[in-house]
Amino acid sequence: MSATPSHASPSSSDGAITDVAGIEVGHFSDTRRPTGCTVIIAREGAVAGVDVRGAAPGPRETDLLAPGNLVQQVHAVMLAGGSAWGLAAAEGAMRWLEERGVGMDVRFGTLPIVPAAVLFDLPMGDARIRPDAAAGYAACEAAGRDAPAEGNVGAGTGALVGKLFGVQRAMKGGIGTASVTVGGVTVGALIAVNSLGDVIDPDTALPVAGARTEDGRALLDTRRALLRGDLPKPLLAGTNTTIGVIATDAVLTKVQANRLATVAHDGLARAINPVHTMSDGDTLFALATGRVPLAADGPGMTVLSTMAAEVAARATLRAVLAARSVTVGELHIPSAAELGTAPR
Repeated sequence: MSATPSHASPSSSDGAITDVAGIEVGHFSDTRRPTGCTVIIAREGAVAGVDVRGAAPGPRETDLLAPGNLVQQVHAVMLAGGSAWGLAAAEGAMRWLEERGVGMDVRFGTLPIVPAAVLFDLPMGDARIRPDAAAGYAACEAAGRDAPAEGNVGAGTGALVGKLFGVQRAMKGGIGTASVTVGGVTVGALIAVNSLGDVIDPDTALPVAGARTEDGRALLDTRRALLRGDLPKPLLAGTNTTIGVIATDAVLTKVQANRLATVAHDGLARAINPVHTMSDGDTLFALATGRVPLAADGPGMTVLSTMAAEVAARATLRAVLAARSVTVGELHIPSAAELGTAPR
């Protein structure tokens, strides 16, 4: 097992979620097989929202984030591989935060609020190995304010994309990050991409990673293949999923945070096709650290919404551009870099 330091900077100028004041990120990547988890920490608490669009989600503590419910702030979000077993990683984050006095005062103790979501990476090696509480704790130990590593790390370690025509024709997914600042307000995203569909360059609408042709040498273009009548492989529900966090330093209400999570899915729709399928559990959280008031003459919710969709799309693309090929047993999964499909 190993924790992945969070100080490896992205290789582009797209920024990172840690550009948002009050946000820290840490990865844990398991060396025994491609799997891991990623924690996004807000030590001082963050107003939070969530939007689940996929039909096969694997979430934890998402009901707390509904605007009418009691809890107003969360202290971390855990993203993990390992399918539903990976939700155990959140327990490790709770223990780490509690040891440091981070959480909600419930009179009898300090209770960290840690929602979570998981993705399905069990085809990659021994499925009995998955993130647990120790993995979640290790991810917290590795957390910091520097730009997090991308690609085959943390929750993106075992992620694949383009599985509609079988895992053997899929490509490597991963985790990516991006940020944008407008009028003194920053919005960032961290997205773990394990989608059924292809990842699309939102600027060109062309596939960058996804299902490959039968000879494995080129991209199939899943959307066009489906529309011409190609039949996909039988699918097991929940074996995909794109999960992530949108964060901002703006002051938001719970209602506004939930709206930010909702509109961020527009970014997924620009960068993944098909998206939000019956076999995906697509889930996005939104965190507002409340460092920058939304001034009357500054960015409002319309601008923040545009920013959220933009960074979600950029981070999704970054995830596959930073990914590297993997071989597990007889299964070789190429990356966009290996196949030469990355935009030039």
